[in-house]
Amino acid sequence: MKTIKLDDFKNYEFLSNLKFSEDGRYAAYICAHADLTENDYNKALFLLDMETKKTKQLTGEDVNSFYGFDGDRLLFSARRTKKEKEEKEKTFVYSIPVSGGEALLAYTFPHPVLKMEFADKKTAVVLHSWKDDPFKKLPKEKAEEAKKDEADYETFEEIPFWSNGGGFTSRKRNRLFVYNLSNMKGTALTDEFTQVDGFDFDKKAQEILFTKSTYTDKMPIYNELMLMPLKTKKAKLLNGGQDFMYADAKFFKDKILYTGADGKKYGVNQDADIYLIPKTGTGAKMISPKDYDKSLWNSVGSDSRYGGGANSHVKDGKYYFITTEDDSSFLNVIDEKGELKQLITEKGSVDCFAVHEEKILFIGFRKQELQEVYLFEDKKETCLTKHNTYAAKLQKIVPEEFEFTNDGVKLHGFVLKPLNYKAGKKYPGILTIHGGPKTAYGSIFYHEMQFLAQSGYFVFYTNPRGADGMGRAFADIRGKYGTIDYSDLMKLTDEVLKKYKDIDKEKVGVMGGSYGGFMTNWIIGHTNRFAAACSQRSISNWISKFGITDIGYYFNSDQNGGVTPWKGVEKMWDHSPLKYADKCKTPTLFIQSDEDYRCFEACAFQMFTALKYHGCEAKLVLFHGENHDLSRTGKPKHRIRRLTEIFNWFEKYLKK
Repeated sequence: MKTIKLDDFKNYEFLSNLKFSEDGRYAAYICAHADLTENDYNKALFLLDMETKKTKQLTGEDVNSFYGFDGDRLLFSARRTKKEKEEKEKTFVYSIPVSGGEALLAYTFPHPVLKMEFADKKTAVVLHSWKDDPFKKLPKEKAEEAKKDEADYETFEEIPFWSNGGGFTSRKRNRLFVYNLSNMKGTALTDEFTQVDGFDFDKKAQEILFTKSTYTDKMPIYNELMLMPLKTKKAKLLNGGQDFMYADAKFFKDKILYTGADGKKYGVNQDADIYLIPKTGTGAKMISPKDYDKSLWNSVGSDSRYGGGANSHVKDGKYYFITTEDDSSFLNVIDEKGELKQLITEKGSVDCFAVHEEKILFIGFRKQELQEVYLFEDKKETCLTKHNTYAAKLQKIVPEEFEFTNDGVKLHGFVLKPLNYKAGKKYPGILTIHGGPKTAYGSIFYHEMQFLAQSGYFVFYTNPRGADGMGRAFADIRGKYGTIDYSDLMKLTDEVLKKYKDIDKEKVGVMGGSYGGFMTNWIIGHTNRFAAACSQRSISNWISKFGITDIGYYFNSDQNGGVTPWKGVEKMWDHSPLKYADKCKTPTLFIQSDEDYRCFEACAFQMFTALKYHGCEAKLVLFHGENHDLSRTGKPKHRIRRLTEIFNWFEKYLKK
């Protein structure tokens, strides 16, 4: 078997957007892979025949989005002509028969299409990413000239004014439209100030269910649940007068099912419960158990995904959903009586899934293998695809797992030994810290960890307090950043060094991104036990972050116990790593992207400047045109350069 090289991810296949045909005869999904020549990702649509269990590539590698089946054809977006490639705002929807053949242009929409549902053969409900064109009434030439004149300017009238991966967002909204497909005339169902988070459509009742928030100055934390008959186009508010964060909403028999939380006890990261409400809009009832303390989504991390897919379904009077529990994600089902059952119980990750009758298809990670499509039927899992045969032939190191306690709290540790480990030989080690903080590490495949371990490092990690999968109270570190979580990570380090005596205590590094970047910054200001550090897309200053990131104006206050820069600035500063930067002695590499609007570059620059000012060795690498997700979905060449910088930094300080 071959060892894993730094750039091997270019040979991995990334699967997403799994969907069944209406009759269950077929399923389809997107398969993506990195293209170093174009420095991008190519995506193709694959068809799975459920009778033969065989797959075939149905399209070229130019697919943007997959919208699902329409009878015996599949609908996807692409840009196939020179003119289509120039029309950046439009969406070109192609159709291709399940039998294959030439894909034909079916519909052209004036805005990006996020989701599309057919009401009948001539009508479609569409969710657009929308921004009003102030020059739309001008003649074409004058409109183009006006746009050129305005290209150097941005006007902000609200917060947030940008979003990670979405650029400038002022006066941008996700809007619902209904289209007459015969003439492609669209009618807006929501106004220009309303942000629609998502929608469900009941074809039989001809009703739209959606969650939304309406604002002109500041986007609220809470949203609203709305029901709209397509015939009247008049929306009715459900659960009126309740402050609530709706996460998911679906038609459920003659009722409505939704998930969400009020955030009163655990803040904006509070895990959701499951509710049913009549279409009258009153009398909601929680059907998930009162003591149900699970996270209703998949937060198990990996750097070997590209794209998403459905994490919930309603089928035959049952609600199917994913939960994160400890280090894995599982599939569950609940009925209207609240009878709940965990269906898929094997450790690993369920990334997305589709349901038809008694069959469940899902895309996921198992053990140290990369994504494949699995069939769950008769309580058994069967792998149906072989997309990642290249990766299957690579040497993998299975993490060793152990339990330890800190402050009476049970924690879960993971250790990857160096490839070809020899007892008695001294090795460097690296503590790696996940983002979130409300996400989770597991035992599934992680490219950069495997590469570092196969390059001669012990790699170790845990899910400290603040992480997902261990219940609401465990995840709640509001006002405690840098305290109990720091203690957990230091206890892990102590336990690993005690348990694995071949780790050179003088040659241990630390790295992390996002919250992991915050914690890396915090660690180097509170201890000198690490020989080198790498802080990525980090938080260093809670005060400045409040006003310069897409979530800062509410997240920073919530996570610091309700304080703001005007009421409680001392507490925000006390929990800011920048306050302690004058104590730093650890050589630190900073990795940052200039379009990361989640953890903006200012935090990295402030921390870098502080270390340099106080005589601590530091280096900052800034990636142009990348956002918060550089390590996962960044341009392939940038991902290679990022990992190269990290590797060279640790080689310099941990091996020499």
